[in-house]
Amino acid sequence: MLPKFDLNDNSNTTVSASKIEWQHLGAELVFTQDLAGNYLSFWWAKAAEYGLNYNQLKKPSHGQIDSQDIYAHISKVFAPVDNYAYLEKVRRVIKRRLPEQCYCLFQYQDFSYSFELIISPILPPQGEPQAVMVMGHLLRETEMFSFAQNEVPAAIYSYQKLLNQVVQQIRRSLDLATIYQHTVQNIGTTFATSRCLILANHYNITRLSVKAEYCRDEYDSTTKHQINWYKETHLQQALESSYPLAVDFIGEDLLQRKSVLVISTNSSSQDNVLICLQQCDRYRHWTTAEMEMLREIAEQVDAAISLAKLYREVEQASIQAEEASRLKSDFLANTSHELRTPLNGIIGFLKLLLEGMADDPEEQREFIEEAYKSSIHLLNLINDILDIAKIEAGKMELELNEIELDELFQDVDNLINTQAKQKNLNFQIKFPATLTPVILYGNYQRLLQIMLNLISNGIKFTKEGGIVVSAEVTNKKIECQGIEFPGMVKISVADTGIGVSLEKQDKLFENFYQVDGSRTKSYGGTGLGLAISQKLVEAMGGTISFYSMGDGLGSTVTFTVPLSHLPVIKTAQS
Repeated sequence: MLPKFDLNDNSNTTVSASKIEWQHLGAELVFTQDLAGNYLSFWWAKAAEYGLNYNQLKKPSHGQIDSQDIYAHISKVFAPVDNYAYLEKVRRVIKRRLPEQCYCLFQYQDFSYSFELIISPILPPQGEPQAVMVMGHLLRETEMFSFAQNEVPAAIYSYQKLLNQVVQQIRRSLDLATIYQHTVQNIGTTFATSRCLILANHYNITRLSVKAEYCRDEYDSTTKHQINWYKETHLQQALESSYPLAVDFIGEDLLQRKSVLVISTNSSSQDNVLICLQQCDRYRHWTTAEMEMLREIAEQVDAAISLAKLYREVEQASIQAEEASRLKSDFLANTSHELRTPLNGIIGFLKLLLEGMADDPEEQREFIEEAYKSSIHLLNLINDILDIAKIEAGKMELELNEIELDELFQDVDNLINTQAKQKNLNFQIKFPATLTPVILYGNYQRLLQIMLNLISNGIKFTKEGGIVVSAEVTNKKIECQGIEFPGMVKISVADTGIGVSLEKQDKLFENFYQVDGSRTKSYGGTGLGLAISQKLVEAMGGTISFYSMGDGLGSTVTFTVPLSHLPVIKTAQS
């Protein structure tokens, strides 16, 4: 038989036979307490089994202690986890003078235990009750499930209040950061956890980022850490499930975690978040009621996240629509100017011919040539617009074949050289140093179109200096249309022209974008050339980029094309 102690008796001896022997009451756990939660007597049949030392439960014998000391003393020994809710129930029992049944989670050292209790007032012959007798037993796992499904433990009143608070606060905001922070703050304080985190899971990224954190002062913040969830088995499992995952015992841990409860807000989404409760001061058994409440909170948070994301998408779509409308308006204004210019030229020179304004056959031929040039310019402009329309509609099909780089460069030189000479610009093509031909895989006409477009832009925006075309062979493998290629050619078109400021370079490949209207009208152009070139390059498995040091410092456009096979590179010995 286990010893029984009267905790008001400083002798540390067993209770005399004349006193009540608690074990004869038929309960596994029996104790008496005053209104402040101080133990007046205590007996638990399984105390020795769980390492509970009765002497630790004694009230300090020295002098009078205030309520703060009492609560501090209780928290270090055998006491309810939610002591506030428990004492509220004790006071209610005394006030009503009626027994009350409840379920309560007790903490002792690093462990917690769930009990079914009956709290009864101790009625004195005279005056008001000042103490209660509590009888109960330790719950088995099946019983804990039963009470969670059919009864409401003391802390659930707090949890229900928490749920209402979370719902109200997240409905007031469409900002994800605000929603996250309100959620962790409320959960952390109500569940009495050491930490509460919201962790964002990004598709195809093996790390979780902390989006919001509640952390008690005595523990380190995790906001500066990145958690590899491949090493956190419970986090990985939670991401793959829609149910809470409880871990009552975690071994040695740098973050001092002892118990964890975690749930995913949306397991069906590629990008979702985890709500993670961490207990660091003790090992904690997470009850079914707690897990069910966390699941309800997660559902509300998921709905709030979806609403916030939807609002953000609508807002972004509205901004993009306004920007697209503005760009198209600018494009139409510039294009109408560009269309009118060659068309007016054609009409003007033809009118001069019809009115017999040419003085001689040579001048007549000159008028015809100018009308022809204007018609070609108009045709090119219309072709650019049609190309963009086809690409946007997904109706442009490219037939890819093997192409010799030397042949492509030679045709470019023949078509561009005269144009460069007319502006007194130096035009140079640098062939890669290879012993065997460089064979590309692409569409010849579209590659020629890209080259002519980029070089023509360089000539158009360059007043002095020149344009240099170069090619570099790399053996980096790439894939296009399901075919793997051994390498690629990087083709660069560099000019000494007017350049582009750094802040405007990111938008150069957008449809209809032009650096500014005055520059466009001065040099000509529709703002479609780079957009068309980018889409054509990407359709052939390559990439394209633009670089300039800034206004007046020239520019370089580089794009890549897959290699059908690697050429033999020329070395110093060869």
